[in-house]
Amino acid sequence: MKKDSIKRTVLVALALCVVCSILVSTAVVVLRPQQDENRRIEQLKNILIAAGLYTQDSEVIGRYDETIRRIMIKLSSGQKAEDEVVAAGLSPERYDIKEAAQKTSSSESINAVDDLAGIKRRPKWVNVYLIVDAGQVRGVVLPVFGKGLWSTMYGFIALDIDLKTVSGFSFYEHGETPGLGGEVDNPRWKSLWPGKLLYDESNDYRLKVIKGKVDASKPEQKLYMVDGLSGATLTTRGVDNLLRYWLGEKGYAPFFARLRQGEFNEQ
Repeated sequence: MKKDSIKRTVLVALALCVVCSILVSTAVVVLRPQQDENRRIEQLKNILIAAGLYTQDSEVIGRYDETIRRIMIKLSSGQKAEDEVVAAGLSPERYDIKEAAQKTSSSESINAVDDLAGIKRRPKWVNVYLIVDAGQVRGVVLPVFGKGLWSTMYGFIALDIDLKTVSGFSFYEHGETPGLGGEVDNPRWKSLWPGKLLYDESNDYRLKVIKGKVDASKPEQKLYMVDGLSGATLTTRGVDNLLRYWLGEKGYAPFFARLRQGEFNEQ
């Protein structure tokens, strides 16, 4: 076979493709455990950020183990569901709400009238995270997600133990427009959330992300409202709607009722 023949060129190219494919496949298999671990650590970091417990010097796993207690619950009832999830062949520790919501076996459809977050389906179970200090539950971190302008936004909101006061809020995944809806990542905007109230004295949901800026001279706005994102009306509305869903009667309300009764206080 001539060295510069077309057949030889094709064979060399095919051989090179096969070798490269083998190398890439091997790298994926070998590196997957480390990639999975990196994703897990990033998730723990985002939980700590929402809870206000993360600093640049934090050793994430150690800090998480000291201050956070994970509980798997069934959304529809608010009950513990660790055994139920294991029986379904899933790992509570590695449970991913994004993947769960995409599978009919681990999710449930949402009535269109109730679907404020625009997600159509929600996972049957979620991990919630109790903030623990000196053996006492001081607050809770809850996963939330919903549609923005261009993407589904995934985040965590942290509440004080009264389950009315926001202590932190952070998104960890979204595809919103940088400089506009992408400002959900801006530390200045995230700093507006701590201290805001979800409910009034009648226990009616009042938290609202508004268009424009909060007038701090007006008590109701100061207590219940958060500045919207400039130039990002639909992302702002998406944030408001997803919180209204998850923190309302169709979201975490059953879990809140059980937590108030002290059901999750035991170690």
